[in-house]
Amino acid sequence: MNLRTDDSGCVEVVHGAASSAVVLVCEHASPFIPEAFNDLGIAPAAKRSHVAWDPGAMAVAKAMAQDLDAVLVASKVSRLVYDCNRPPEAADAMPIRSEAFDVPGNVGLTQSDKDARVSQFYTPFKDTLAHEIVQRSGPVIVTIHSFTPVYNGQARDVEIGVLHDSDSRLADAILDVADTFDVRRNAPYGPEDGVTHTLKEHAIKRGHLNVMIEVRNDLIADAKSQTAMAATLTRWVSNAIDAVEAAACKG
Repeated sequence: MNLRTDDSGCVEVVHGAASSAVVLVCEHASPFIPEAFNDLGIAPAAKRSHVAWDPGAMAVAKAMAQDLDAVLVASKVSRLVYDCNRPPEAADAMPIRSEAFDVPGNVGLTQSDKDARVSQFYTPFKDTLAHEIVQRSGPVIVTIHSFTPVYNGQARDVEIGVLHDSDSRLADAILDVADTFDVRRNAPYGPEDGVTHTLKEHAIKRGHLNVMIEVRNDLIADAKSQTAMAATLTRWVSNAIDAVEAAACKG
């Protein structure tokens, strides 16, 4: 599987020569915080926790890229430095608190500080993703995330969330074919939580099929479960795309 980074070193492209129309995205692939940020002053327990990244999501996305013969675009920095699934104006693009953890290094940022992070981390990600999408005819954007089983002390029963914004075509089709797991629409988050930025920015504006998939991270905690989950999601996505395309032809 070929890998490369953009000139900034902040974006990873996996399987760039893929033939599939599917473009996989993993905005929260890494917990890495550049040394210059002094760990943003966060508690050691937060550095590898779900507040810093989406555990297991990148491994699942890489396996799906292989299964689907699809390109994958991923951010190489922690969502606490810059959340690439948020626009620059969003308050949680550079959060001062994430669940139970304060992020001191994000407190009191000037507009110049924020602009510098946008330029260093978000713009290269956005531009790289846009470049990979435009290379493909009829691109289908699928973003891969994971979520914690317990959030703010509340257990979550949902196992896989199928999220969409105003365009639900692919999400509807996935929900029709999904099996085995507790799968729910727009759970544990939805558009009202500001989590569909990538879908809106890179897919909905241009009419591309799109969906965001959230997997509870205890289901993808090791290599075996990550590979199995990737196979399941690949089957769902492939079958759903076929169903949407078949319906479009009949219409």
